[in-house]
Amino acid sequence: MESKKKVSVIMPYYKKKVFFYNSYNSVIAQSYKNIEVIIIYDDQDKTDLSYIKSIIYKNNNTKLIINKKNFGVAKSRNLGILNSTGYYIAFIDCDDLWNKNKLLYQLKYMNLHNLRFLYSSYDVIDEYNKSLYKIKAYRDLSYNDLLKSCDIGLSSVILEKQLLKNNLFKNLRTKEDYLLWLTLAKKGVRLNHYKKFLVSWRLCKNSLSSNILQKIKDAFKVYYIYQNQNIFRSLIYVLILSYNALKKNFRRYLLL
Repeated sequence: MESKKKVSVIMPYYKKKVFFYNSYNSVIAQSYKNIEVIIIYDDQDKTDLSYIKSIIYKNNNTKLIINKKNFGVAKSRNLGILNSTGYYIAFIDCDDLWNKNKLLYQLKYMNLHNLRFLYSSYDVIDEYNKSLYKIKAYRDLSYNDLLKSCDIGLSSVILEKQLLKNNLFKNLRTKEDYLLWLTLAKKGVRLNHYKKFLVSWRLCKNSLSSNILQKIKDAFKVYYIYQNQNIFRSLIYVLILSYNALKKNFRRYLLL
């Protein structure tokens, strides 16, 4: 039997009005009902705020945090975590989509195997919901595994809130989730996988996650500043990470 404990779903919002309705509804429509949704409005421009309020006002399980200015996803997720009341934390970006049984399946699996962290396989889709390729979760990940490559989709992750007590997101423009997984793994947390495809992760043109140069810069910071590697080893790890990403992307695009 799956856990009956509350799940806090952390959802930062920044200029994704066209996708928000479907993304939010994919959370509200979950078959697992003991949830709270925490939306962090992270835009200094408040134009979309009335729209967000019009979508969520009927749902008593939804909280809205309004940032005075754009803090970025890392700080916004941290605000959501600090204001959460759930036993578990799950993440979704406001342009991604969840399978309606996402939480139910993951919690049942976690309860059965006594797990504290779980990520799943996911589809990559474009702005028009067209499937581009799939990312398969095929193994549990250790710290050494993660140093070289990472296929953990943030919107597929659910974990015990206790794991984040002294481990929040660092203020990076990209790779902030990758750094968090490294931090947890380094402390001995096993990053367990679930093979079912439970999430559609949206790849948008000109998004931070698609900015290659920014990702390379932030990857270097992850290794050099936060993992205390020397310059040489940091550069080597950036090259390995980039090579593995290119290799995986090449194989994926051959399937398009």
